[in-house]
Amino acid sequence: MRELSLHILDVLQNGREAGATEVRLTIDEDHSADRLSVTVEDNGRGMNEEIMERVLDPFFTTRKTRHVGLGLPLFAAAAQRCNGNLKLESHPGQGTRVTATFQLSHIDRVPLGDITGTVLSFLMGDPPCDLVYVHRCDRQEFCLDTRTVRQELGDVPLSHPSVRGWLREYITQEEEQLTRPAGVTQRPDDKARR
Repeated sequence: MRELSLHILDVLQNGREAGATEVRLTIDEDHSADRLSVTVEDNGRGMNEEIMERVLDPFFTTRKTRHVGLGLPLFAAAAQRCNGNLKLESHPGQGTRVTATFQLSHIDRVPLGDITGTVLSFLMGDPPCDLVYVHRCDRQEFCLDTRTVRQELGDVPLSHPSVRGWLREYITQEEEQLTRPAGVTQRPDDKARR
């Protein structure tokens, strides 16, 4: 895949298909340690030892929507190419945790990509599933907790066009803020866009 956000979306969807009502996505970029880690945790069904042993086989899947399970094997391969790895932890009835680590500066590391689109795609999926999204970049952090958003919205769904538009703008702005150098409040090209 050309961007990590597509791998992330696949793992998020795995959680939903495993019956999760809440998924936590944490992206941690640590430039001083030259490390990028992506963790997806869900409260779904979890897996037993037998399935855990087979889940990194590209010809094995528990999904009914496709016949091969390329998601986790490709994510693991992407991490291994970049001096990292993929760790899988799961317990029946307790959920699953997938953590992929990468050397941040590795020449073969694909970009994070459209994380805003990934988050929105997951949030618009069915059945509804709450997401706690945390993105850390060195000393800065952005957090989105859809449980709080839903509480504020009351009966208005996240898929409502105005809510979806607000979410897109909010996530995009916060993601851009994370990537700005410390002390810079706007990029030079921000003025040109106005």
